[in-house]
Amino acid sequence: MSVRLIGVGPGDPDLLTQAALEAIRGAEVVVYDRPSMDPIVALAPPTAEIHCVGLRRKQRALSQDQVNDLLVELGRERDVVRLKSGDPFVASRGGEEARALRAAGVAVSVVPGVTSAVGAPAAAGIPLMIRQLSVTVTIVDGNADPEHAVPPPWEAIARVGGTIVVLTGRGSIRRIARRLVAGGLSPKTPVAAISAASRDRQQVLRGTLEELPALLPPPVTFVIGEVAALDLTADDYEDVVTYAHS
Repeated sequence: MSVRLIGVGPGDPDLLTQAALEAIRGAEVVVYDRPSMDPIVALAPPTAEIHCVGLRRKQRALSQDQVNDLLVELGRERDVVRLKSGDPFVASRGGEEARALRAAGVAVSVVPGVTSAVGAPAAAGIPLMIRQLSVTVTIVDGNADPEHAVPPPWEAIARVGGTIVVLTGRGSIRRIARRLVAGGLSPKTPVAAISAASRDRQQVLRGTLEELPALLPPPVTFVIGEVAALDLTADDYEDVVTYAHS
């Protein structure tokens, strides 16, 4: 008996890996978080036992400790598929669940997924790394979680520069923007907000650190840096990047 932590990518079922798709189609028990995952959960066999443990109508069904306990209970008796948004080990608490399972003696395996830190910018036509603008990427959990071992050092992150990707920061983005400016980033630094990346309802708004994009429905991924002004998939795109060796 075991629990498989499955990364389901940024949301579009077409972006599931082959390994993830096979695991879901053969699932005996499925545990997942959000109603937005319903199209992916629908790929499970009709005989599968389904548990939604995350947010519904802005209310959390179970606390993280309760989710851990449920996974341990189920994993001791059956093979469980645990669906995680993006990648199981990137801002999704998959690491916490794996630790709880291992501590209880339950076998754990991981199927990597396309994290929204990469998938959302790609869906919006934003290259995280392009030599003429940015050769570094900093991925940060923007949630103001009191359980963070160390709060994100936003001023230090600002000094690194390059591209900054903020996950789970929808409720904190104004505070984050102020701290990045305090750390030295220009108030004119471009910001892109990507909602429901890769899905039919995807929305992308652009602004700056001083004039942030309007608040979009969750889930939202923020890209901060010069690359955030680009949309390489736009029909009317004009290349304004200066190439060093052109």
